Amino acid sequence: SIAMAPTPHYQFPTRPVDRLALTSYPFRAYMEGPENSGRDRSKPGMDVIQFAKMAIQKFNIRNINPLLAHFPSTDAEYLQKLRKEVKNAGSRFVDLGLGGGKFYDPDPAVRKASVQSSQRSIDIAVVLGSPSVRQHLGSTQGLQPDVDRAAESLGGLADYGARKNIVINLENDNLLNEDPFLIVKIIEKANNPYLRALPDMGNTTRKSDPDYNYSGLEAMYPHAFNMSHVKDAVVSSTGTVEKVDLAKTFSIARASGYRGYFSMEWETRLGDPFEGTQKLVRETLRYLS
Repeated sequence: SIAMAPTPHYQFPTRPVDRLALTSYPFRAYMEGPENSGRDRSKPGMDVIQFAKMAIQKFNIRNINPLLAHFPSTDAEYLQKLRKEVKNAGSRFVDLGLGGGKFYDPDPAVRKASVQSSQRSIDIAVVLGSPSVRQHLGSTQGLQPDVDRAAESLGGLADYGARKNIVINLENDNLLNEDPFLIVKIIEKANNPYLRALPDMGNTTRKSDPDYNYSGLEAMYPHAFNMSHVKDAVVSSTGTVEKVDLAKTFSIARASGYRGYFSMEWETRLGDPFEGTQKLVRETLRYLS
């Protein structure tokens, strides 16, 4: 059997500017990739290498966490080239965004297929030198989340990650199956140091209940390892703009002892992603310094 690393080992930067990261999601209209449904052909396209260079040129950000769906290809040759070129550009991967997996489906075969699919993405993270993958919890219509089944499946996935020193991050996003308190329950039940939380500062605010969002973040940050998403506002399901108190969220992160990256994730329905990201960078550096 392979000796497990008891906890993930990773050297975190301490300078505020070195803790900034950029996710490709707000730039989905530009990202070239066969699986990217958000591509807008009226806008110029960029691949992951160009995205990494753009992050440095426009925002002085040298850490990227693109979505795997925004990759033009995931074949071995392309991944090797990508790793080299991103490194040569002076950038690095700090997380990879994965789609949804059905980890609490009643059918064991469905759960197993989700785990195997995500294992392949962990192998990609190894090639690219990314310390983690963000795993979305996909759901089946009309099915309530099941903590025990999710913890069992994701615990198995985290065991696979542990053998390769790759962390599995769970983000609060979908208001039903990615509720912050549900995620914390799954993580605590699985009890695996390679299954961690990815607190998104704004997603849960879509419930139009700021207190719920902040208490959810207080529950998640102690379980976070290397990644958190920065938003200063979101648009709720009813179309109202819900503001995020960044001073408060950064103080929650600090109080929990979080040492990882803060990735800019501008809400594109509120305007241009380039201007919006610039604004988030300024705010984040203010709260980190």
